Amino acid sequence: MSSGIVTVFGGSGFLGRYVVQHLAQDGWQIRVAVRHPARAAYLKPLGDIGQITPLAVPVQDPEAVAAALHGADAAVNLIGLLFEKGRQRFQAVHVDGPKVIAEQAAAGGLKGLVQVSAIGADPQAEAHYARTKGEGEAAVRAAFPQATILRPSVVFGPEDGFFNRFAEMSRFAPALPLVGGGMTRFQPVYVGDVARAVALALKDPACRGKTYELGGPKVYSFKALLELLMETTGRRRALVTLPFGLARLQARFLELLPEPPLTRDQVTLLRSDNVVSEGALTLGDLGIEATAVETIIPTYLDQYRAGGRFSQGPRP
Repeated sequence: MSSGIVTVFGGSGFLGRYVVQHLAQDGWQIRVAVRHPARAAYLKPLGDIGQITPLAVPVQDPEAVAAALHGADAAVNLIGLLFEKGRQRFQAVHVDGPKVIAEQAAAGGLKGLVQVSAIGADPQAEAHYARTKGEGEAAVRAAFPQATILRPSVVFGPEDGFFNRFAEMSRFAPALPLVGGGMTRFQPVYVGDVARAVALALKDPACRGKTYELGGPKVYSFKALLELLMETTGRRRALVTLPFGLARLQARFLELLPEPPLTRDQVTLLRSDNVVSEGALTLGDLGIEATAVETIIPTYLDQYRAGGRFSQGPRP
């Protein structure tokens, strides 16, 4: 346990499990600050006995956050929302929470703080998601200037909500929608690479105060990603253009579902490309060689393959 103590906020999610595993391998004593500690219990076997401890921490409560950070050397904030629901609002999760964490980390004298944001984060953005992500970054910088900010593109991996969602849709739907014609560009980044970036950013003092944009080795249109998905799963589905206006109208009703597949704010996001900016610091600047989508998705999308996991032929 030579690396010290780190508190990981939001460590029980998709990215969190990989971050916790990398930090455990690096020898950190890890506190996983979450809303429901029981749901984070599965993380404990990723480290030695007693190395990983889930804690109940309401992130907007300064006293609770201060207690979770007491005696820690560093912190990581992974908390984020893809859509608003009930009391879970972008302002509270993307802005107020990071602000409290950064303020309490500074007050506690922590050496390092990593804030995981998103490509496209901008306080002036039209989409509420991107705008609050940008406001959260600004709040973190103001309270903890030496924080490292990581902005990943779409993150993929075995438990992702992108390829898995569309692969599941392709099992039953005769067609898949291309919002805005499917021309929005993405630079998908492997979850393991993002987790390594978090671990390296905590370890290397040279990363402090910097912002990195994390993308994979290749840029794809949304249409190209769906074509790659169908090639991987051996399925044939029509790709139907859904104009932005019609997509926004449909999203108005889809937002009423417990887990909406599309929101109006996400339609707004799809009007802008989600790729690494020219001149930005990247995975390469962290010494990480980005992993290609084609290398990883066959290892977990085979469960959606037409005719079964071991089938090789496409569906007629």
